[in-house]
Amino acid sequence: MTKKISLLTLFALLVMSIQAQQVEFELYTLDNGLDVILHQDNSAPVVTVGVNYHVGAKDEVEGRTGFAHFFEHLLFEGTENIERGEWFDIVSANGGQNNAFTTYDNTFYYEVFPSNNLELGLWMESERMLHPVINQIGVDTQNEVVKEEKRTRVDNAPYGKILYSTGIHPYMFQKHPYKGSVIGEMEDLDAAELDEFKDFFKKFYGPNNATLVIAGDIDVEKTKKMVEMYFGEVPRGPEVSRVKIEEEPITETIVATEYDDNIQIPAKIFVYRTPGVAERDSYVLNMISSILTDGRSSRLYKRMVDDEKIALQALAFNRGLEHYGTYVMGGLAMTGVELSTIADVIDEEIERLKSELISEKEFQKLQNKFENNFVASNSSIQGIATSLATYHDIYGDANLINKEIEIYRSITREEIKEVANKYLRKEARLDMDYLPTPSDQ
Repeated sequence: MTKKISLLTLFALLVMSIQAQQVEFELYTLDNGLDVILHQDNSAPVVTVGVNYHVGAKDEVEGRTGFAHFFEHLLFEGTENIERGEWFDIVSANGGQNNAFTTYDNTFYYEVFPSNNLELGLWMESERMLHPVINQIGVDTQNEVVKEEKRTRVDNAPYGKILYSTGIHPYMFQKHPYKGSVIGEMEDLDAAELDEFKDFFKKFYGPNNATLVIAGDIDVEKTKKMVEMYFGEVPRGPEVSRVKIEEEPITETIVATEYDDNIQIPAKIFVYRTPGVAERDSYVLNMISSILTDGRSSRLYKRMVDDEKIALQALAFNRGLEHYGTYVMGGLAMTGVELSTIADVIDEEIERLKSELISEKEFQKLQNKFENNFVASNSSIQGIATSLATYHDIYGDANLINKEIEIYRSITREEIKEVANKYLRKEARLDMDYLPTPSDQ
């Protein structure tokens, strides 16, 4: 009887914990098309102001790659009312911090301030949207910054072509703009004229292609008035037309070899094209990734690293994007181990996943892991702000911040097996040897 009560108590605590994670928010749209999401949490005197622009590397054109990421840097240069180089000083002088990031699908800018500086954050983001200074000195300055970032994070980073997809996407996508990289080609940025940067801003940085998210210690009605004051008069931009480019299915194994000057340990890499991030199968693939390599007890890690000692590390991740994704798995070979040995073991574990249901014990462990991830996923105001904007723009449903766990809960063992058979097929993948550059090259 005592044991039953203890289990019931634990279950009740878990339910309460999950219910406590419910994120209340309000979503509305200004007359100029700007979507606004407000989340009130007065537990700490902190507020995040973020603007997500639905523009990323996939929205660029041939010969002008890297523009979306370039703007992540360029739009910190200054505005008509913020002197060049003063943006970061203003934020830090008022007790805040700021950052931005770019993906294939979106660009997100944000400030985190003490809540008494909410209005400052709104003013700065409205300045970025309405009055940015885009001139040649800013373009030239940020061009050098981006080049250095590419050298550091991609060109000179061990396994950079894998981590940043520059050595993967050209094989996986023939027509879709995902075939390029987020950081782009430096010669494209070098060749671009100033008017091309201005035109890119006009096309994609209108309020009707953006979501403003404000999360934290706010008064909702006062915040709405400030939003209207700073963003209501921003003129609507041109409508952004989007055409989803369909890729032909991969029906024959793509065999490739890539070399990396920065590594000494070769790796076997398999890559599969997967559905868009909002598709149910993408969620199942996240679970499959967890089964294979999430933690020391995962199947591939335990077998390749611990038991058979053929690999220094195992990896698997589903990189979900708006239209498609890529599922990457592989292993870093121990000295003297052939990459074909790594490949054989990975294939054996894939076939096992495709032919057998995972055990009830493993399935329960998997569910517990995703429950825990859900509870921890929105532990900061800035994280909640980012999630709300991303779910709204990329997934099409901001309330996934609350509902997404239900998708994971509904996934069955049979579905895991089915999705593994659907996507993890030899004839539908990239089979890559990732090698140190030979000394004679």
